Amino acid sequence: MPAIDLVDDTFVCTAPQAVAAQVADPASWTRWWPDLQLATTRDRGVKGRQWRVRGALDGTSEIWLEPWRDGVLVHYYLRADLPAPLAGRATSAADRERRHRAQQWKRAVHRLKDALEAGRRPGDPADLKAPPTRTDERADER
Repeated sequence: MPAIDLVDDTFVCTAPQAVAAQVADPASWTRWWPDLQLATTRDRGVKGRQWRVRGALDGTSEIWLEPWRDGVLVHYYLRADLPAPLAGRATSAADRERRHRAQQWKRAVHRLKDALEAGRRPGDPADLKAPPTRTDERADER
């Protein structure tokens, strides 16, 4: 079993194609995971993408996009091991890394959600005919 086995689900009230466009953009990957190198192992188009992960972690990752009501569920998976020097340390290193990766992803997916849902009032349906929008999340980082 990998040291880090992370699963997350986030609802984004927008067209699945808009989220898929961001998931397919390598610039997004660099913003979301700056210390990881990703190599696509499976491009699923509007359904998401799977990667081989190297760098600060070694393993696999996936974003699966599931259309749901007037938006999309963004399912995120990360299954990876720590680099060899850290892997030998007790589970506390893996626990810290897991928390860090979960928080890192939540910040990224919520910036994406905020950008793609901009202008939509709470409770209003998504504009599912909206064209995919490029987001520049760096402007939202604090």
